[in-house]
Amino acid sequence: MPTNHEPEQAPEPRTQRAVGPEALKALSHPLRIQILDLLGHHSALTASGLAELLGESSGATSYHLRQLERHGFVQEVPGRGTARERWWERTPGGFTIDLPDDASASGGDSQANVIATLAINREFEAMRQRKIMDFLDGARTLDRTWLESGATLATINMWLTKEQLAEVQAEWQRFSDTVLDRFAGQQDTPGARPVQVHFNAFPLINGKENPS
Repeated sequence: MPTNHEPEQAPEPRTQRAVGPEALKALSHPLRIQILDLLGHHSALTASGLAELLGESSGATSYHLRQLERHGFVQEVPGRGTARERWWERTPGGFTIDLPDDASASGGDSQANVIATLAINREFEAMRQRKIMDFLDGARTLDRTWLESGATLATINMWLTKEQLAEVQAEWQRFSDTVLDRFAGQQDTPGARPVQVHFNAFPLINGKENPS
């Protein structure tokens, strides 16, 4: 089972690559994950712009950008910037990270891969949770129409078989392909702002499967 990570402004066509052991190791640094996250919803930033947002030095963000570029996570924005000020964006498409128990996981379940995978997925999830907390804390500062337009935080508790869970996931993928893809690439659209859509469907670890 892989975890999927896509830029918030997913380009067309949508492609996803599996992250191998070397790239996994390169990504397992909290600051690099934060850089990817910021580039996802800011579209493009310079090293100094990232440094200001992260409270780091531009030398540090420049170093981490080069490492991310080396492993195909970011690229320079074509036709933008100068030799002294380079603009960076996420590489088109997303990427998947195999969970350690996946038999197809790249490089096998070595201890280093397990630690890196857990660290990366935890950091991405922590950032998602921070965004939800920011929304809850700052909702009153938004134009009311944004709240009335469908902003929703929902949790649904269900009992499903493995086959039914697969069906739910397939329906989500169909919705993503037919609806969400229509709104890709709108970072310059008047009236648009960054929006994040979450979909989680997974078995609860502390649950117990009913006898067949």
